[in-house]
Amino acid sequence: MSWFILFAAGLLEVTWAIGLKYTDGFTRLWPTVGTVVSLVASFLLLGLALKTLPVGTAYAVWVGIGAVGTAVLGIFLFGESADAPKLVSLGLICAGIIGLKLTHT
Repeated sequence: MSWFILFAAGLLEVTWAIGLKYTDGFTRLWPTVGTVVSLVASFLLLGLALKTLPVGTAYAVWVGIGAVGTAVLGIFLFGESADAPKLVSLGLICAGIIGLKLTHT
C-alpha cells in the first residue's frame, strides 16, 4: 500500500509543478489554490509512505515520478523540446525508479 501512496504523491507532485506554470507567478487565484492544494496533498502522502518505506528510496522515487511526469507534460502541454538526449535521460530516470522499487526489501 505504501508504494501506491508514494505513486499518488508523485502524481500530485506533477500536478503542482505543472500548476505553477498556470498560476502566472501566483497572480491567478484558482490555479494558485489548485497548486497549493496539490503540493500539500503530495507532501502529506509522501509523509504517509515514509512510515514504512526508507526515506532515501521514497524520496528518490517521488522526485523521479515528479521529474519525468513534469518533463513529459511540458513536452505535450507547452511544446518543450523532445530531442533524443532528453528522452534518453528521462528513460534513465525511469530505469532508476524501477530499480529502486525492485531492490526494495
